[in-house]
Amino acid sequence: MRTLVTCMLACPLVLGTALVAVSTGYAQEGAMVEGAGYTMFNTESIKGSDTSKLESDPVCDRSKRPSIAKVEPDEAKPGEKITIKGENFGSKECFHGVTFSAASKDKIDYRFVNDTTIEAVVPEAKAGMSFIIVVAGGGSAQSKPLLIQPK
Repeated sequence: MRTLVTCMLACPLVLGTALVAVSTGYAQEGAMVEGAGYTMFNTESIKGSDTSKLESDPVCDRSKRPSIAKVEPDEAKPGEKITIKGENFGSKECFHGVTFSAASKDKIDYRFVNDTTIEAVVPEAKAGMSFIIVVAGGGSAQSKPLLIQPK
């Protein structure tokens, strides 16, 4: 979204903690201010960040898309544990979560085992077919349908 900024000459405009000179034209909302260390929204830029924090952050491989090979068992009741087998789930720090299409808004209890295995608890959902979606650093993957049995 752009905001029209009108000045007779170059006029100073205070944005967050940075001072920027803007001449007649458009100022883009959220623009980075070179050397300031902060954006218009007072969030820390990389230039002003702590290098030790950057070194300890996990490096997630975004080039490897996850895939689900199978879900065991392929029928389960709410509250039962299932095992999701596949590849490229990444590391524990880079794995984002598990969802069921039959209960997409529910928080799913899961345990990251390794790059190829996730254990999850079937949520309270209406009986019927449901897809399982895993979200990892490289994207998301959807399983073949799982039959959620009545409780």
